[in-house]
Amino acid sequence: MEYLKKYEEWCNNPVFDEETRSELLEIKEETDEIKDRFYKDLEFGTAGLRGIIGIGTNRMNKYTVTKATQGLANYIIKMGTQDKGVAISYDSRNMSKEFSKQTALCLNANGIKTYLFDELRPVPELSFAVRALKCTAGIMITASHNPPKYNGYKVYWDDGSQIVSPVDKQIIEEVNKVTNYAQIKSISQEDAIKKGLYNIISEDIDDQYMQELKKQVINSEIIKNIGKDIKIVYTPLHGTGNKPVKRILKELGFTQVYVVPEQEQPDGNFPTVSYPNPEDEKAFTLALNLAKQKDADIVLATDPDADRLGVYAKDTKTGKYISFTGNMSAMLIAEYILDQKQKKNMIPENGALIKSIVSTNMADAIAKNYNLKLIEVLTGFKYIGEQIKKFEETHENEYVFGFEESYGCLVGTHARDKDGICAVMMLCEAAAFYKNQGLTLWDQMINIYEKYGYYKEGITALTLEGADGADKIKQIMENLRENSQKQFGEFKIIKIKDYKEGKCKNIETEEVTKIDLPTSNVLYYDLENDGWCCVRPSGTEPKIKFYMGIKGNSMEEADEMLENLRKSVLSKIKQ
Repeated sequence: MEYLKKYEEWCNNPVFDEETRSELLEIKEETDEIKDRFYKDLEFGTAGLRGIIGIGTNRMNKYTVTKATQGLANYIIKMGTQDKGVAISYDSRNMSKEFSKQTALCLNANGIKTYLFDELRPVPELSFAVRALKCTAGIMITASHNPPKYNGYKVYWDDGSQIVSPVDKQIIEEVNKVTNYAQIKSISQEDAIKKGLYNIISEDIDDQYMQELKKQVINSEIIKNIGKDIKIVYTPLHGTGNKPVKRILKELGFTQVYVVPEQEQPDGNFPTVSYPNPEDEKAFTLALNLAKQKDADIVLATDPDADRLGVYAKDTKTGKYISFTGNMSAMLIAEYILDQKQKKNMIPENGALIKSIVSTNMADAIAKNYNLKLIEVLTGFKYIGEQIKKFEETHENEYVFGFEESYGCLVGTHARDKDGICAVMMLCEAAAFYKNQGLTLWDQMINIYEKYGYYKEGITALTLEGADGADKIKQIMENLRENSQKQFGEFKIIKIKDYKEGKCKNIETEEVTKIDLPTSNVLYYDLENDGWCCVRPSGTEPKIKFYMGIKGNSMEEADEMLENLRKSVLSKIKQ
């Protein structure tokens, strides 16, 4: 069996150190464990690497990390941009600091300059640093919101956005050419420093990043007047958000900021949560307890690399804290900034609002209300970053706001990825603005629903791990394509968009049109009355995801409609 051959090679090849061989010999009788570690190579995909930390070809370790780095180095040298250097940051996960150093030294061994942060920093600041330092690329060591056993490796290009076509495919080609671990070059840190290749990023980048955030503030006077009255509870969930969030809120004038003490310090084991994801209500347990003690107005949580933000806000009528989905918090920010910019005559004539295809249709209604162009992109914030770059080159549109349903948005163009730090800042400004009017953020959310309609979205994910799980996910997608649906329960299907085939089929007329977006293994169903459903395998986790949304006339009706749609969709999968 191929995986056993790979296992034996790692046990016997002198390129692997004694510590590696020792760990592998401990599992020599565990056939299933050996298979899971070696049945495939950890794939360097369009999102980089992500996997379980450990020894093996299907694991995150110094060999798989530097193998990917060697391929990236080969590509950078081929492009002739090695003198521009690469910026590197990392989050609080186990092995993040070690992987960042190993990555830097591998690049240095290839004659490429590196710029490392002296300690952990969030994704948006790495994105900002790439452009501020005029680097050819950036690397972020993070597994975002995955469980503690994971880590990952995300590659950014010179525009500060994650790599997109054709660069992503070209880098993948170079990584795949590194078939022998002996091809990986190395250098000592001492020699790299002597050659001027290993550099530490100064605090000046922190200061520049903070200044860019402050440029997004719309109502600074209201913050000065109300900021001292707003009570904010925040948790970084043991990640990178603590220092930048506290700094920006303090410098803007928010004085009552309470950080959850048990979750304030970085810790890759995430001891207080099983899953460090602000989408998970369990991650808010300690924050909500503190919020009740302090009578907080809003409760905020960023994930370990601080690109995502979760939100709870108080309901004036009941006094309870209500959870916001990523769609809801994004729409609250969008409505706030657009309403205020319209009143100040700050909305550009050619302004654009960008969303991913699995995000709320309320964005379409908001864009129409403020006369903005609504642009849809595939899932992955890199596609929003790609649009920003296009706008700068063509001046066809001007970026106003972009978001994904997965709790990430970007106000401004200082970064080219989701910015949880900026989202915290904008929500706190909005909270101050609405408190000045006697409203909480939840009160305002109800106002938005009344204005545009009760849009409600949900996501169901099936976790299917290992080789068998991957086959099952593939089979589900094939079955959906082969058995064309006309209805999900009471919801009539209007169009089916197959992004893998690049085709959109009108169910009633059977007309087929082309989809002008990159190829992706995604099926999207347009339903009647502004409803929709989308199915896609996750690019970063062993999951298949089912996204869906509807529009109701009330909260109760919307909840009922969404649950009916969910049941109908899942029943098709089980057939």
